[in-house]
Amino acid sequence: MRTKLILSLTLLTFVLAACGGSPSQTTPEPAAPTQAESQPTMAPAPTDIPPTETALATEPAATEPATEAPAAGGVSFASDVMPIFQNSCIGCHGGDQTRAGLDLKTYDSLMAGSVNGAVVVAGNSGESWLVKLTAEGKMPKRGDKLTPEQIQILTDWITAGALNN
Repeated sequence: MRTKLILSLTLLTFVLAACGGSPSQTTPEPAAPTQAESQPTMAPAPTDIPPTETALATEPAATEPATEAPAAGGVSFASDVMPIFQNSCIGCHGGDQTRAGLDLKTYDSLMAGSVNGAVVVAGNSGESWLVKLTAEGKMPKRGDKLTPEQIQILTDWITAGALNN
C-alpha cells in the first residue's frame, strides 16, 4: 500500500511539474525499462517541487496489447479514447514534446507510461493516474478540462481492461 502511495505521489509530482512549466523547459527522454530495474529507484527531484514531495519510482506495468473486439456497447480505444487524446492531450503528451515522457499518440506508448511508470492500470480505473488526474481537473493543464462524459469514457475503457480495440 505504501509503495502505491509513493508511486502515486511521484507520478503526480512529475506530471504536474512537467505540464505546468514554462515553454522553454526541455523534457528528458524516458528511460527504457530493463530487467535490472526490478527494484525501486530514487526518482530525480524536480527543481520546482519541494524535496518532501519526491518519492520512489517503479517500472511500468507489462503492456501486452489486447486485441479483442469490444462488447456490445463497450468502449473502443480507437473510436472513443483516441479522439479525446487527440483533442485534449497530445499537445503536451505526443506532439513535438512528450512531457514527463508520456506519449499518448498510440496505444503502445500510452501503456508504456511515463518516466514515473504506468498511468493506466488495466481493469482498475481507480488506480489509474489517467483517470485520477483528469477527474480531479488537474489534466489537461492547458485548454478545456475533460467533460464528465469524456472522463466516463476513459474510466469505462480502463475498467473493461484497457483493450487495444
